[in-house]
Amino acid sequence: MSPIEDHPLRYALANELHARPFPHVKAPARAAYLAIKPAQNAAGRDREADRAHLIALLDRYGASHPQPEATHYSGQIGKHMLKWESHTEFVTYTIFGEGVAGRPFDGTTFSLFPQNWLAQAPGVRITSALIRVELLDDDSEIIKKVDDWFVPESLAISRVLNDELVVAGDFRIDESGHMRIAVFARGVTGGRRTGRVVQRLCEIETYKAMSMLGLSMVRDLGPRLGQIDNGLTALLEDMTSGTSEPDAVLQELLTTSAELENTIAKSSFRFGATGAYDRLVNQRIGVLREERFLGRQTFGEFMMRRFDPAMRTVKSTEARLEAMSSRALRAGDLLRTRVDVERSAQNQDLLTSMDKRADLQLRLQRTVEGLSVVAISYYAVNLVLYVVGPLEQAYGVPKAVMAAIATPLVLLGVWVLVQRIRKHME
Repeated sequence: MSPIEDHPLRYALANELHARPFPHVKAPARAAYLAIKPAQNAAGRDREADRAHLIALLDRYGASHPQPEATHYSGQIGKHMLKWESHTEFVTYTIFGEGVAGRPFDGTTFSLFPQNWLAQAPGVRITSALIRVELLDDDSEIIKKVDDWFVPESLAISRVLNDELVVAGDFRIDESGHMRIAVFARGVTGGRRTGRVVQRLCEIETYKAMSMLGLSMVRDLGPRLGQIDNGLTALLEDMTSGTSEPDAVLQELLTTSAELENTIAKSSFRFGATGAYDRLVNQRIGVLREERFLGRQTFGEFMMRRFDPAMRTVKSTEARLEAMSSRALRAGDLLRTRVDVERSAQNQDLLTSMDKRADLQLRLQRTVEGLSVVAISYYAVNLVLYVVGPLEQAYGVPKAVMAAIATPLVLLGVWVLVQRIRKHME
């Protein structure tokens, strides 16, 4: 028994590296390939629906079921081998059979997918392909066949894996709705190596198709991005000229920024997925180790001329969207700064005006206080004269003299009292 406890996922993670073995394809052979994805929210699809659809196909042939939560499956369906894989956005089915039909790419193998089963698929077809694997060493015979099977203008053909195989295809959909891929194996080529090449070619076709979804998205985005860009330029010109109210321009900028951020949020997954699929296409072509076949166009050259420009368009649109969002945010920050400065100036003017009014109020208050002292003193003097009135009879002091003596004393007393009250209130 091991003295150390294993991580609960150790064996599962180690086995995951060996969970999807390559098929064994011994020439001559044929294969039918199908990739299905939901039209919307493929990454968040119901994976159980995919599994149920697979089981429905297996039940038609009395085949064994996959394990629960399985993301891949290989098993016999009649005389053929079925390989099923679940990916982030799609599922793939590949049927392999021995031998080739007399009529190239006749679709007999694809007919193993029943029509009513296809109609019940939890998604739509993103791509499908017919693969023909022949045992052939004569280059002249290969050229004769591919020129007959494929459109010369878009034909890609190359030697792969140190010239053990020759692969060809034109990336066009034929009249039956399938891509056509031809593989010519030398007599010394093993089934595992041929199976790996077939698998890689199916992956190249699928990842290419998934990548092109990004191009479709940016074409839909293009007109609206042009409108937003023109509107953003006009707003920036208004900021420079100062012909519009800053608050109104700021509100429009905030609306534009919100729309751009919403667009980025909705398109970020497709942009990221497109970049990932693009890298996978080039990686899968790289592992084929292509060599030119009689001066013909290779798969890598086809992708460089036809596929890479589309991917650059997607990347440039993503960069444009990010740049527009950043420009709108920077413009909004500048305009908010301008509005804040103008509001600060207005607030300063308001404070200055309030200071003046406060000064006037203070002067008025002091004037009122002075008048109050006079008024209070007037009544106080009269009260004092009433109090000292008997002195006029007793001592013969005139009333005017008593008023003259009492008035400054009363004024001084009232003034001191008012000052004490003000100091107490402060």
